[in-house]
Amino acid sequence: MKKTYDILEKRLADFREACERQGLKATHQRLEIYRELASTEEHPDVETIYQGVTKRIPTISRDTVYRNLNLLAEHGLISIVGMSHERLRFDANMAHHHHFVCVKCGMIQDFYSPNLDAIKMPKEAKAFGTPVSLHVEVKGVCAICQHAHQEKP
Repeated sequence: MKKTYDILEKRLADFREACERQGLKATHQRLEIYRELASTEEHPDVETIYQGVTKRIPTISRDTVYRNLNLLAEHGLISIVGMSHERLRFDANMAHHHHFVCVKCGMIQDFYSPNLDAIKMPKEAKAFGTPVSLHVEVKGVCAICQHAHQEKP
C-alpha cells in the first residue's frame, strides 16, 4: 500500500509541475480529477472519474470533470485511449486498415500500410485474453488544424 501511495504522490507532484510549465492552474478540482485518474490503472471513462471525484467534491458537475479531462489531454498531461473525445465512432470499412486521429478536431481517416499489417500480435497481449485483431491508431494534428494554427498571429 505504501508503494502505491508513493507512486500516486509522485504523479501528483509531477502533475503540479507540468501544469505550471503549461501555464495551467493546478486548481483543487483539477488536482482531484487527476488524483482519481492517477490512482488507477483501469483507464476509466468520464462517468467513473466523476463518480470517484464526487466522493471528495460532492458539488462538482459532470461537465466540469469532462471539460477538465479534455483540457488536460489537449495540453498533453493525460492521454485519451480507445474511443474519441465525445462519442463512440463507427466505421463501415471492414478491410484491414489503420486510423489517423486528429487530436485537435477529432477527424479520423483510414490509411493502409503493409508495414503495419506485418506486425505480429504481441505475446504480452495474450496475458489479458485472446486477441482477435490488431490495428494501429496514429494520433496527431491533421493538415487542416496545422494550417489553421500557422495562420494565427
